[in-house]
Amino acid sequence: MAIASQNKKGKELIISRIFDAPRELVWKVWTVPDLIMRWWGPEGFTAPVAKIDLRVGGKYLYAMRSPEGKDFWSTGIYRELVPPERIVATDSFADEKGNVVPASHYGMTGDWPSELLATMTFEDQKGKTKFTLRHEGLPPGEMTESAKAGWNGSFDKLEKVLAEEKSLWIKTMIVAEPGKLEASVVRIFDAPSERLFRAYTDPKLMVQWWGPRKYAIIIDKFDARDGGSWRILNRDSEGNEFAFHGVYHEVSPKRIVYTFEWEGLPEHVLLGIVTFEDLNGKTKLTEKSVFESVEDRDGMLKSGMEEGTPEIMDRLAELVEKK
Repeated sequence: MAIASQNKKGKELIISRIFDAPRELVWKVWTVPDLIMRWWGPEGFTAPVAKIDLRVGGKYLYAMRSPEGKDFWSTGIYRELVPPERIVATDSFADEKGNVVPASHYGMTGDWPSELLATMTFEDQKGKTKFTLRHEGLPPGEMTESAKAGWNGSFDKLEKVLAEEKSLWIKTMIVAEPGKLEASVVRIFDAPSERLFRAYTDPKLMVQWWGPRKYAIIIDKFDARDGGSWRILNRDSEGNEFAFHGVYHEVSPKRIVYTFEWEGLPEHVLLGIVTFEDLNGKTKLTEKSVFESVEDRDGMLKSGMEEGTPEIMDRLAELVEKK
């Protein structure tokens, strides 16, 4: 769906699409440079450059290359970021260094402002995503139709990228935005949420997946209830033990909130928030970890979280997805 209307700021183009992909994945293909480079620009165009400083006040710089080899650069500043719901950013023509240039620099006619505004919203619709683009400030005339055709061509390519990435996304995705205190693990399991909840709250099930395969998992204490505590050890083949402990703040079928502390680095406590979302017989699991500092968060990522977490989630899938 595409709508064009006129206001005091110029033409406003609104395009809505339903993408057959989870909202977090659609957000990802809008915010990860390597993915943007696979779909940015209409059919026949490529995107050799995509640079992103994903924070409010941060800038982006994209290059779009025509079939004839001519590069068209664009830049803007992020005004609002609400993952995974909303992006608001300015939009301007630019040169290869990111300097704003007039539309005439690329032979564009019409009364183009130096800065347009683009608002992208992402609405969850039972595992699919309603995406809406609102592009404000376009000059009247045929340029609006040209912009609409260009966006729709890009979205056709985006749809193909989403189809390619969807099967990979169902595997474990780690979301960790630069400079933030949190990191999230997201995965869709082909199992009802009740099985996931039991796997997180039954010690007999926990020992079957809680940690990489190279470790034996030993439950020292496990009281999965509001106010309860837990302590779990990982033991390697040489007998070395790595102990972790915490307390439960909330334990319910849809949400578990707990603290987590590695005893090898005491007094560095993170808050874990696990949610189980029903998706027509499947379950979207999101496990968010909130750290005391960005340094703690980045240290955890570098210590093996990015390598070990997919394996742990694979073990959990093997357990809960048994038919």
